[in-house]
Amino acid sequence: MSTAKFITLGCGSAMPLKDRANAAHLLCLSDKLYLIDCGEGAQVALKETGVHTERINNIFISHLHGDHIFGLLPLLSTLSMRGRRSPLTIHAHKDLVELIEPLRKYFMADLSFELTIHPIDPRKAEVIFEDNKVVVSTIPLKHSVPTCGFLFREKEQGRKIIKEKLKEYDIPLAAIPGLKDGEDFVTADGDVISNSELTIDPKPVRSFAYCSDTAYTESIVDIIKGVDMLYHEATYCEADKDRIRKTMHSTARQEAEIAKKAGVKKL
Repeated sequence: MSTAKFITLGCGSAMPLKDRANAAHLLCLSDKLYLIDCGEGAQVALKETGVHTERINNIFISHLHGDHIFGLLPLLSTLSMRGRRSPLTIHAHKDLVELIEPLRKYFMADLSFELTIHPIDPRKAEVIFEDNKVVVSTIPLKHSVPTCGFLFREKEQGRKIIKEKLKEYDIPLAAIPGLKDGEDFVTADGDVISNSELTIDPKPVRSFAYCSDTAYTESIVDIIKGVDMLYHEATYCEADKDRIRKTMHSTARQEAEIAKKAGVKKL
């Protein structure tokens, strides 16, 4: 099974620090790379990871505060200068089009690849992306502007075929889909070969939830219940709790309470 990995490229609040860039994160799941938020300095941090940015085909933006999007234009420019050809999709609030299109046309009128901005409604919990391995849904959050988190879940891939058994029983390739669905195999002579002899259980699917800027809200608990890993912002400690009402962020204690209520495996 492919390795799942979550890399924080930056987690600074509002202004970047010398040793901490703005919000940007890289998720590797089912052999695919997903960029989540793209704050200032994101492409520099990506270079330091050694990751090939051409493998990133989808970028997910939680909300349109500058510290989560100011790295987009430089990244797009670099990808174009390097001759990228594969399409790239940015999933974000519809207003991103108004913000980025004039700049893109001015600085990158000859973009080397197809860029699509897929509008999402941060106020709804709904599927916004799906391929043959992963489903991505929005998690409505509580912030000063429309904001959402993202829930990534792998799809069930069916039972795993034991290749040696295919040769041993001379099983045709056409029978594989049925075997993956749990069916037994019947030979031309009518003999039944149990599915359990030909396949093994699939690896459990993995899930990841990203909850960026948000005030404490238990409305997300049922959505993220039982996920393998939760990334949840914690801008303040309890001593600064009074500032939450104005900024609509969370404390470290509050994020831990959410993780506990949701029964997540790792915070």
